[in-house]
Amino acid sequence: MNKIVFDIRLPADEYLQVYKGSARDVVTRALDGRTVRFPANILQPYLLHAGIFGRFCITFDRSGRFQKIEKLS
Repeated sequence: MNKIVFDIRLPADEYLQVYKGSARDVVTRALDGRTVRFPANILQPYLLHAGIFGRFCITFDRSGRFQKIEKLS
């Protein structure tokens, strides 16, 4: 399995764009410098009143399919 680790600071008002339908993906930079694009809805379990903040790890299989996301800090 492959992993991508990244930090994210996504205020609640920005994540609200997902619910409004005007945003579907999150684009950020991984710690190793790669640009990462993934569906915003996988972050929903980590949404707090203020938004989503922290370091996360996305795990995906050999064919690039999402497996899980974990909050590291």
